[in-house]
Amino acid sequence: MPYGTGFSFVGDEIGRFCEFLSNIQSVELKRRGSVNITDEELRRLVLTARQAKDLVTDNEELFSEVLRYSLTKKDVVAVGYRKQQLETFRRLLSDPEYFGQLKSIKKCSNEALWQKFFEKNQWIFGYGLDYIYSSSLDDKRLEQVVRGHHVGQSGKRVDALLKSRAIASSLCFVEIKTHRTPLLQRKPYRPACWAPSDELSGAVAQIHGTVSYASETIVRKLRVKDSDGFPTSEEVFNFKPKSFVVLGNLDEFVNEHGINEDQLRSFELYRGNIFQPEIVTFDELYERARHIVASNRG
Repeated sequence: MPYGTGFSFVGDEIGRFCEFLSNIQSVELKRRGSVNITDEELRRLVLTARQAKDLVTDNEELFSEVLRYSLTKKDVVAVGYRKQQLETFRRLLSDPEYFGQLKSIKKCSNEALWQKFFEKNQWIFGYGLDYIYSSSLDDKRLEQVVRGHHVGQSGKRVDALLKSRAIASSLCFVEIKTHRTPLLQRKPYRPACWAPSDELSGAVAQIHGTVSYASETIVRKLRVKDSDGFPTSEEVFNFKPKSFVVLGNLDEFVNEHGINEDQLRSFELYRGNIFQPEIVTFDELYERARHIVASNRG
């Protein structure tokens, strides 16, 4: 409060007054009339040279991406979000305690936890499977029912029913297991020859059945309907659709002394000689997701 023609400042008022004098010098006042600017608005508008330097130093990679790709505010938020989710992906793969904690919080099984994670991060499947951009059907969850001429009836379920992104979209079927699903049997079938695990061969048989069933019931193309049964503009074709199985981790073939080449060879020969589905391990999917974030695609 003024005292005559003067002012007295005490306590934190002194610091606030000094901050005001420092900040107001950086504000461009173009109008001759009065202007009301709150302290909070000033703090948002004004950065000291030290603060600006610290901001750039602490976020050098992000500023580099903004300059390189002319990112919008929305893009920056998306990049930041994907980096956070990529770290979550890494911890789910490598930290059993963290995986168990999330599973307990979500009250679900191992497979269901991965299902929820991919449901939240559908961008991971973009460029993540065979490097063909894929996304879920419009306004549909990843886990879908495959029956009849639409995906809204009870019947055979697939973990992820995706579509390729192009002028003409095609269906893509994905079966999701867990990162700890074994890839090979525990004991060799013959010396240096390892057979696929029951879970792997079962997943391949499962998705073969799903695709076969879909080819019988979804003839030529899928015309998607909304929740009220009205047709939407979305149309997806079902001509020899692609399919994928996501399971296991290549670290199964590694110990402290190196890689078991016989096991790795057996696995690669098995999946390399299967035309459909393509078999992708969780660590490979993680690396492809990391590539999306690093190259700012998706």
